[in-house]
Order: sequence, then structure tokens, then C-alpha cells
Amino acid sequence: MSGHFEHIPGGGAAVALDGVEISIIRSLAVQLLELIGPGPAADTAADPLAELFAEGPSEPPSDPVLRRLFPDAYGDPERAPGSPAEAEERLAHSAEFRRYTENDLRAGKRENALAVIRSLDALSPVDESGGVLKLSPEESRYWLGALNDLRLAIGARLEITDEDDADLLYRLPDEDPRKPMVMAYLWLGGLQETLVTTLMP
Repeated sequence: MSGHFEHIPGGGAAVALDGVEISIIRSLAVQLLELIGPGPAADTAADPLAELFAEGPSEPPSDPVLRRLFPDAYGDPERAPGSPAEAEERLAHSAEFRRYTENDLRAGKRENALAVIRSLDALSPVDESGGVLKLSPEESRYWLGALNDLRLAIGARLEITDEDDADLLYRLPDEDPRKPMVMAYLWLGGLQETLVTTLMP
């Protein structure tokens, strides 16, 4: 079980993690939370209807990681618009869509990262070196979302845009300062892949 998720009775998943792995995942999840930002202020009125129509930002984030986590919904970034009018229309649609969806997207990503932190904090260690993390089907879905976000974030920092970029990074020499981040990217990808497999019917 070490290093990958396995299916457990009841539809959940389990993985053996050592102390270092637990520390890395928790640290990355905390960093992701800090990057996404806090939720609504504690003094915000608990009016579900007001929250539903609360407006978010209309401009794309300046941070490349946040741009990867919250991409524009309209238009193909690889294709240049056919005319200035088309470009303006694409920007207007993207801004409108972002204004009404980004707050919810941020809340969902925040919830996924918090679920990862909580499940790791509740992990009963087998010994000093780690333990076996057991997730319910619902917790597995939170983890899947968080693992995806963590890989997107690391991929953005490494400037991975396609498989060719990833292949080049995999062959980096050990002394390259990006190597630990690449190894984390690969390891999280393996965890994500095996967790997907456990959730398949």
C-alpha cells in the first residue's frame, strides 16, 4: 500500500504515508490555502441568498498559479481573436463569468485543502514513522480535488504547459534546484492516479 492508494471496503481508499510524506502533503495544502486566500469574513451576514449573488473579481489573477487554478472560461488561450471586437467580447464574457463563479470555485478549493489537512491531523500514527490514512468516499473526493490543485500549482511554478515540458523536467540533474519540486509533482501525480482508480466503479 505504501506510496499509492488502494480500495477499502465501503468504497473508501487507504494509503500508507511516512512522517515525511505527511509533512510534505500538509505543508503543500497549507501553502495552497494561503495562496487561495481566506473565505468570507466572520462578520459577513449569513444570508444564503446574498452569498449566492455575491460578486467576485472580474479580472484574472496576476499570479501564474492562481491563473492556472482559476483560468478564463471563454476563448482558447492558444488562438488569437479574429478581430478587436471579438477580443473585447471574449474579455467581457470572461469577466462576467469570473465575477459570478470565482468565489464558489475558491470556496470549493479551500474546502478540499482543509479536508486534507484535517484528515492528516486526525491520522493515528502506527509508529513514529507515519501511519495508514483511511478515507471515506466523500473524503476521497476532497483529496482528489486537492491533489489536482496541488499538481496544477506546482506545474505552474515549473512552467509545465505540455507533456514535452514535463519530460524535460523529469530528466533534470539532481543538483538542479527545481528537482525537489519535480519529484513532488511526480509523486502527487502517482497518488492522484491511484486515488482515481479506487473511485472507479
